[in-house]
Amino acid sequence: MGFNDLLKKLFGNKSQRDLKEIEPYIQKIKAISPELEKLSNDELRHRIDMVKQHIQDSVADDRKRIAELKEHVETLDYDKRESTWEEIDKIEKEILKKIEDVLDESLPEVFAVMKETARRFSQNETVEVTANDFDRSLAVDHDFIHIEGDKAIYANHWMAGGNEVVWDMVHYDVQLIGGVVLHKGKIAEMATGEGKTLVATLPVFLNALSGNGVHVVTVNDYLSKRDSEWMGPLYMFHGLSVDCIDKHEPNSEARRNAYNADITFGTNNEFGFDYLRDNMASSPLDLVQRMHNYAIVDEVDSVLIDDARTPLIISGPTPKGDDQMFEQFQPKVEELVKMQRNLVTKLLAEAKIKIASDDKKIREEGAVLLYRCFKGLPKNGALIKYLSEPGIKPLLLETEAIYMADNNRRMPEITDDLYFVIDEKNNGIDMTDKGLDVMTGKSDDPNFFVLPNISELLSDLENQGLSPEEKQAKKDGILQDYAIKAERVHTVNQLLKAYTLFELNDQYVVIDNKVKIVDEQTGRIMEGRRYSDGLHQAIEAKEHVKVEAATQTFATITLQNYFRMYHKLAGMTGTAETEAGEFWDIYKLDVVTIPTNKPVARIDMNDRVYKTKRAKYNAVIEEIVKMVEAGRPVLVGTTSVEISELLSRMLTLRKIKHNVLNAKLHQREAEIVAQAGQTGTVTIATNMAGRGTDIKLSPAVREAGGLAIIGTERHESRRVDRQLRGRAGRQGDPGSSVFFVSFEDTVMRLFATDRVVKMLDRLGLKEDEMIEHNMVSKSIENAQRRVEENNFGIRKRLLEYDDVMNAQRNVIYTKRHHALMGERIGIDIMNMFYDTIESLADTYDGTSDYEDLSMEMFKIFAVEMPFDEEKFRSMKKSEVIDSLYEAVVATFKRKGDRMAEIAHMNIKPFVEQRGLSTGMIRVPITDGKRVFGIACDINEAYKSESQSVVKQFQKAVLLMTIDEAWKEHLRELDQLRQSVQNASYEQKDPLLIYKLESFNLFKEMVETMNRKAIAVLMRGQIYIQEPQDVREAAPERREDYSKYRTQKDDYPGQSAQAAAAAAPPPTRICFAQRRLPLNSPGSPSRLRLHHVWGVTILVLAVAVRNIKIVTGKDFNILFVLVTMKAVPAKESPFL
Repeated sequence: MGFNDLLKKLFGNKSQRDLKEIEPYIQKIKAISPELEKLSNDELRHRIDMVKQHIQDSVADDRKRIAELKEHVETLDYDKRESTWEEIDKIEKEILKKIEDVLDESLPEVFAVMKETARRFSQNETVEVTANDFDRSLAVDHDFIHIEGDKAIYANHWMAGGNEVVWDMVHYDVQLIGGVVLHKGKIAEMATGEGKTLVATLPVFLNALSGNGVHVVTVNDYLSKRDSEWMGPLYMFHGLSVDCIDKHEPNSEARRNAYNADITFGTNNEFGFDYLRDNMASSPLDLVQRMHNYAIVDEVDSVLIDDARTPLIISGPTPKGDDQMFEQFQPKVEELVKMQRNLVTKLLAEAKIKIASDDKKIREEGAVLLYRCFKGLPKNGALIKYLSEPGIKPLLLETEAIYMADNNRRMPEITDDLYFVIDEKNNGIDMTDKGLDVMTGKSDDPNFFVLPNISELLSDLENQGLSPEEKQAKKDGILQDYAIKAERVHTVNQLLKAYTLFELNDQYVVIDNKVKIVDEQTGRIMEGRRYSDGLHQAIEAKEHVKVEAATQTFATITLQNYFRMYHKLAGMTGTAETEAGEFWDIYKLDVVTIPTNKPVARIDMNDRVYKTKRAKYNAVIEEIVKMVEAGRPVLVGTTSVEISELLSRMLTLRKIKHNVLNAKLHQREAEIVAQAGQTGTVTIATNMAGRGTDIKLSPAVREAGGLAIIGTERHESRRVDRQLRGRAGRQGDPGSSVFFVSFEDTVMRLFATDRVVKMLDRLGLKEDEMIEHNMVSKSIENAQRRVEENNFGIRKRLLEYDDVMNAQRNVIYTKRHHALMGERIGIDIMNMFYDTIESLADTYDGTSDYEDLSMEMFKIFAVEMPFDEEKFRSMKKSEVIDSLYEAVVATFKRKGDRMAEIAHMNIKPFVEQRGLSTGMIRVPITDGKRVFGIACDINEAYKSESQSVVKQFQKAVLLMTIDEAWKEHLRELDQLRQSVQNASYEQKDPLLIYKLESFNLFKEMVETMNRKAIAVLMRGQIYIQEPQDVREAAPERREDYSKYRTQKDDYPGQSAQAAAAAAPPPTRICFAQRRLPLNSPGSPSRLRLHHVWGVTILVLAVAVRNIKIVTGKDFNILFVLVTMKAVPAKESPFL
């Protein structure tokens, strides 16, 4: 007995320990259930009302304290506000902890109530309760409830996902276990058919009682809509609101209401995109999300593992976005690939002849040629077939070991004769000198595709004795040359990848003249997704479809970093155990395996291994015929569209009826899956059949042996194979599963061990002979483990890039949120002052730097030095910083008070003399360069003596400078990420360089952003004029996001939003001016009066829709008031 076995015997395995920890909760739930059965429906609902009240009472004092602190924080001096906000943050954390304690305490009762509710709905066609206001509001929009007098009648059948469902489910004990696991913020691994959707009702219901919101995340919008409608009535019965964000347009009031519901369903992409849109909002009205409290992710391995490395991006047009080189170099690359293919074909023919020789030396020469073929085109069909012959794969591996020794010292002997070299395992490709010569062709520049050594060239400049102007000109030329050549190399590299590593109908399909990515895990089309770094454009050029223009990133985040923001995160899936280490490393999520309700009766057979793919597919067809004759339904799993179509043709030749489900035919998924469990039905499906499908069997099929699962290839991830197996054996159903494998399969080619290859080689299998042994199956699983480790390394590296940006994004988005909401804005401004002054003091710390420092202080802060040069020389740096900071803060406060005084002087007559107490007033404030039309609530401005006007000005300035700086920074990061990849040519780590350079870029961005914002804030002032006539205008419109592009192109209601965006804008602002001299910017030649819907509009040579205000020497606009009251046309003073 090994040491690990001894520990397990003493302490139990992890699964046993997990279940032992949960068991007390299950016993308490069971103890409460009999008591609840005796309650009336109203009494049952009242128990939940009491829990809600208990939660609110437990934190009422804390929330009251926060409200008091927030009410007075703006009246405090700037230096005292930070401690107040720190206290607020501390109390908010304590509130979350207290709520969590109350939820844990209430768990048994709430779970028991949900189970009892499910039982009553399953046993009664209607459930009657005393109607409350929430019931009455539900009855307006939902057909499962109607009101009769003072009673609300809930039916036990309703529409879900387009079909009528009758509620017939009650929670099993194992589902209660799953519910506890999910509430504790862990991952529940549950087998197929164990009812994950029903399990989720327990923790969702419990956590929603806090009022902080629960998000249920699905992998597609069909599931989010269906599950919200299917489970919704149970939540609504107890007074909880339910909605689905995928039913509403982005950035709409309806979507905001969906987030404000107690329980919100939606797809992972839309949750992420809404977060990005919120952080592009220009007004609090545009925000839709609230705090990220608790989320349950369905198919958690798909979302947090497979999709985690794919960033969500909102992008817009970039200057010269159509100016790309893919179509320019595509013909040359196509010719280069053709030349390599011809070369490899010739070398392979020669290698076969030499390897067949009895002469050892000639045989070694043949092995070298074979290895050269492998480095040139590892996916070549003839090569793959030849490697499956006895003794050939071991010969290749021996040769590889020789040339990879001593850090690839002899590798150039193999690669120099090729045009390019492919590393299939790491999706890498490198051009050789021979390939570069072909690509350069007849160009005058022999280094057309060769990257110059910048450091060497710049070093030579220093020794040429040039003037500063000449040196700078030459330096700019060198950098420009490098940038152009780097883009050329990158373009050709991506085109080579497209031609050699990415195959049509495998990694992607072409539909409606568009390249669409096929999800390697599920086989579904990933609508709107695009490969990054120009690879998608390269594939478009290869397939001769329209090459989409390059775009500029405005906002981006990976799903990994989005979901790590939640206070509590949980997930459920059928296959998470194989990735348990990754879940813990990245998300700190523990995986708990939930036992099945009934023992699994499925028979999992050993893999059947064949020499070639042809023999394997013939065996698959024979196995299908055998199963159909036995009256069993068959589900055939494939890894690509191409293989599913090949098997379909083979079955058609044998005249066997079947259905095909792949990325090209995904529209028929629901229909095909519904038929998949019928007698003798054959379904060929890509991996999409392994996730989210529930194949139900008839009694006759169960009698015949259940569903037969036939896998045509081992996937590189064990999870996908387990998902496919899991389609059979649902809820104790009989069934079987077997995988057919060949030496030519990708996993076997790349990752099978030498020992297994040699052993199988010694057996001397003929093409149609099959080997079936437990050792072979285990060896294949070990190969899959190596693939998973390799993929985890790739994912981790890609996520490290995003972690760099994530740290920067958190800083910027936090500042932006403060500016948008007006919270902590004073603290942020004070920090900007201090950081900028500290930076200046570091730069000008010499005794002779007084004049330069004085000039910078005036340029940025518009303040004079508070000390003279003589005193400056005797001061310490800390004293200089403190003295300058005090002078700046005093000036800032004085100017703010003056701005409020002037604004109040003008606003006061509107309220006191004209009685205008509602609506928005727009105040023009200028820094001498531009005018800001600051919109404020007139009542709030009056009550605060126009301090709110000053705050709104500060908000507008910070939002503008943050957005400008961040957008430019993202553009620079895009360029940096592309350019650092070239560092690998110089034996440097691109990630390390990216981290260093991006930190420097971020530091420069923050410093520039601070200085721009300060310069405007310190110079802001209002034009002093007497109040003028006021006109009405429509309220402020929401931001229009239709001009931005997301990866998910076809969201619900897109066409309606596009139509709305194209419609004429509503009437905005109307105002009058006292004098308009003919030589002014508003003279008759540039001024027009429009009469629209009874409202007079003065158009001053600017876009009314954007409310831009022009000022000049004789042209001053004071205030613009926005109200909802219309003015009759006859009262217009202009008529």
